[in-house]
Amino acid sequence: MCGTILAGISAPSYAQDAPAAAPVVPVSDTIRSIVVSGAQRLEAGTVLSYMQLRVGQAYTQESADQALKDLFETELFKDVSIRNDNGAVIIEVVENPVINRILLEGNKRIKEDKIYPEIRLAPRQIFTRSKVRADVARIVELYKRKGRFAASVEPKMVQLDQNRVDIVFEINEGPKSKVQQINVIGNEVFSDNKLRGEMVTKQSRFYRFFSSSDTYDPDRLAFDQQKLRQFYLTEGYADFRVISAVAELTPDKRDFIITYVVEEGERYKFGEVTVESEIRDFTVETLTPLLPMKSGDFYDAKAVEDTVESLSETAGLFGYAFADVRPEFTRDKDTLTMGIIFKVAESARVYVERIDINGNTLTQDKVVRREFRLNEGDAFNSFQVKRSANRIKSLGYFQETLEIEQKQGSAPDRIILEANVEENATGELQLSAGFSSVENFILQASVRQRNFRGKGQELRASVSYSRFSQAIELGFTEPYLFDRNIAIGADVFRRDLNSFNFVNNDRNTTFEQLTTGFQIRAGVPITEYLSASLRYGLSFDDVTLDRGLFFTDANGDGVRGNSTGDTCDPLVAGRFLCDAIGKRTTSSIGASLIYDDRDNRVRPTRGQTIVGSFDFAGLGGSVKYLRGRLNASKHWRVLGDFIFTVSAEGGYIHPLEDRSVTPGDGIDDVRLTDRFFLGEPQIRGFDIRGVGPRIIRTGFAPEIINGQIVNTLIDFETNRNNVSDDAIGGRGYYLGRAELEIPLGSGARELGLRPSIFVDAGAVFNVTQPLLNTNVQNVDASGNPLFLAIDANGGIIQTVDATDGNGNANTPSLSFTELFLGDTLSPRVSVGIGVNWNSPFGPFRIDVARALLKEPGDDTKLFTFNVGTQF
Repeated sequence: MCGTILAGISAPSYAQDAPAAAPVVPVSDTIRSIVVSGAQRLEAGTVLSYMQLRVGQAYTQESADQALKDLFETELFKDVSIRNDNGAVIIEVVENPVINRILLEGNKRIKEDKIYPEIRLAPRQIFTRSKVRADVARIVELYKRKGRFAASVEPKMVQLDQNRVDIVFEINEGPKSKVQQINVIGNEVFSDNKLRGEMVTKQSRFYRFFSSSDTYDPDRLAFDQQKLRQFYLTEGYADFRVISAVAELTPDKRDFIITYVVEEGERYKFGEVTVESEIRDFTVETLTPLLPMKSGDFYDAKAVEDTVESLSETAGLFGYAFADVRPEFTRDKDTLTMGIIFKVAESARVYVERIDINGNTLTQDKVVRREFRLNEGDAFNSFQVKRSANRIKSLGYFQETLEIEQKQGSAPDRIILEANVEENATGELQLSAGFSSVENFILQASVRQRNFRGKGQELRASVSYSRFSQAIELGFTEPYLFDRNIAIGADVFRRDLNSFNFVNNDRNTTFEQLTTGFQIRAGVPITEYLSASLRYGLSFDDVTLDRGLFFTDANGDGVRGNSTGDTCDPLVAGRFLCDAIGKRTTSSIGASLIYDDRDNRVRPTRGQTIVGSFDFAGLGGSVKYLRGRLNASKHWRVLGDFIFTVSAEGGYIHPLEDRSVTPGDGIDDVRLTDRFFLGEPQIRGFDIRGVGPRIIRTGFAPEIINGQIVNTLIDFETNRNNVSDDAIGGRGYYLGRAELEIPLGSGARELGLRPSIFVDAGAVFNVTQPLLNTNVQNVDASGNPLFLAIDANGGIIQTVDATDGNGNANTPSLSFTELFLGDTLSPRVSVGIGVNWNSPFGPFRIDVARALLKEPGDDTKLFTFNVGTQF
């Protein structure tokens, strides 16, 4: 865009050059008349009102100069001149133009909606140079706050008709200003690298492309000085100070070099550490064991802060909400010791006067109030206040940093508890995707509202689709029935599970399980951390096989499964699949006992859960069993902000019926559809149902070796898609996990990145071995049957001469055999890394895991991910 550069306006020069005034004739006459010429928008009287020249006054050079100054100060005129013709004063003015519009050019990193609020000029206003300069300065400052110190802004004016102009701010954003180097001068005890590690600001490196920690920020510079001081104080250097902190631009004006000059001082130890209390219930004998530091230990300022907090919390447990704990220091520079007296001042017991809840625009007050462990009028207890905050955060409706503020009430012994909440999105729209070497892509979509109508109710619906299964589920939960602490819920579902195999890369469905049912449940608390729940479920299963593939041809018409006499063919389908088909009804009742003292159910950092559950099937229906499961997990904060989680679970199902037709028929008393299965997502590094007992049907590849035809068992591990692989589950399973969440710097936290490393281990076991097809008839060129069997090594089949007695070639067709694998207690172990990312388009989780221990037949998988969004 072409235009006139506004001289003297572009940053960084802000000097104002007023237009040169016309020469003033040095006369001293009486003013007989004043005429204003050149004004377009302004009335002559308006122009005259801005200056002090009046008819009848004496005209002097000083008064003319003052009039010029007054008119220019209005910033309404581009140029002004004054002439005196024997007392007839003529004032010629050139008005400043009117702004037609304001345009931005060159801005890419900062959007227009962020820049326009910084601009004070507006269309239809009078153009003034000073306002343009101020707007340029504000835009440059905005870029500096974004770390772009090399940014420059050049204003241009495009002349239009009718004394109008367009103002164009041409922006050169420049590169983001990085911290090229951080120098520390004066440190002798700790290295530069150690001190840089304590800072939030980092040196620019290529691998920090996901972080903003290497961007220069003056506020962060001040914060790093505090970080250095905190570090030295925790190491015992009580006299440490930062003498100076200077940030200098590099010669190319693009990056910064930061230099800290420090003075470490001497290292101190704790001297005598005591407690003095004016509160009757607090004695020195009871408080002294709470002190973590001992005389002779190196001084640690954080330990002092933690002790003050610990003593205050202890006072709060006894109802002293405003207990004043102050440490008094006695520094001895000769012995380099720091003596401390923790003085607990006298205070009155406090009672809760009122509970206020602010900031909840959607959630009803009662949803928050029922999570408080204190009521109005109760004696104050700091533990119960903290527990209340944790329970509110566990709802998942509000920010994770929620705290309950304690304010002085209407009297010294009264306190007001105030929960200032900030509501989060409680609606979730989640799309999950995965990739399997067997199933290819797996997709799932679910909609969930965890705070339906602001009453804390949960409403959810989900649909999933893959080459393995399709399902639709609906559910509703009311956590407080009739405002009583009784939770009730119901689920309705329909699931279509397909099991399949591949033959020459062609997918063949083996069996299909169609399940329709519902479940109702109720739960009640027993204690603060212990609760119980009951449930009843009714489901209808219909397990079918592809009749055209797996049924016999009873009438001999060459088509399987088209007549009533056709039955499941064990040779084609396998005996375990023939046993699974049929319709059945499961009517079950179950109970669970739950212990949960985690600080946050959404993202716990400490605490534990233990869940024991039992289900009995047999209240009517055709299925009878007793199933038990036990789950436990524990969370710790370790090494600062690392979060370590250990979890374990296991289960067993015991049949209450005998399904065998004849002894040794290979029929398990627990149906295939009721057994436990294990794989992704429970144990990462393995595919869906990739762990545990399975039947693999594999073929033989004939080849001629030394004049003989040798049938070799195809390696099913390297030809996974060319074998039939059917997981048949087990009666029991166990699964263990250990995961360490790794804290990142502030830049990564701003992006919502939470990486972790993990170890998973588990197994499925104990199922009756089905009868297998291990001797499959083959025929040579003369029509003579060849019965092939696996040798002792499980690989080579008996050999046959390449030609028969008549010289005809023996060419056996491809045969197959069935293998029963994976029924063992031996653990399968995988390790991997995962990353949770609260991305702009929703929560994202990626896992990369490798199986370290596996058994023959297990199906492994390296990579999974899922993504969703919230509303």
